[in-house]
Amino acid sequence: MTSVTLRAMTEADMPAVLRLEQATFPSDAWTEGMLRGELADQPRTRHYIVAETDGEIIGYAGLAAAGDQADVQTIAVRARWRRSGVGRAMMRELIAEAVRRGAGAVFLEVRADNPPARAMYEHFGFQPIGVRRGYYDDGTDAVMMMRTLQADVEGAYG
Repeated sequence: MTSVTLRAMTEADMPAVLRLEQATFPSDAWTEGMLRGELADQPRTRHYIVAETDGEIIGYAGLAAAGDQADVQTIAVRARWRRSGVGRAMMRELIAEAVRRGAGAVFLEVRADNPPARAMYEHFGFQPIGVRRGYYDDGTDAVMMMRTLQADVEGAYG
């Protein structure tokens, strides 16, 4: 397998990330302004990363963290790279960052009609805690999930 590198997302990554965002979430993609707003809060309350191979961005993910709580803001992997471990590598990094920032729990929302994503989150110990009806622009429900963190247990995150 080709080597994949994770690194901090920068403004220079914006065009590639926006293309991936629109391809991955066609009905409710974030706008350029939304993504720039997230990056503007990095590293204060945000941690955004990209996954790349041979200079090509094949995934990105973001975490918001404040106080003792962290939220996975987004995670996307280019279609041909799904189920290759890229998403899991990015999720490990987001959870590790939440631990570094002292969060006691990580939250996220996932589309109710996305079983592969839910399975990945469950692999990392996320449990469903509720449903947000009609949360996404196309009316799809969001399943809210949470994982409690044990900052003192090295490697306990997948």
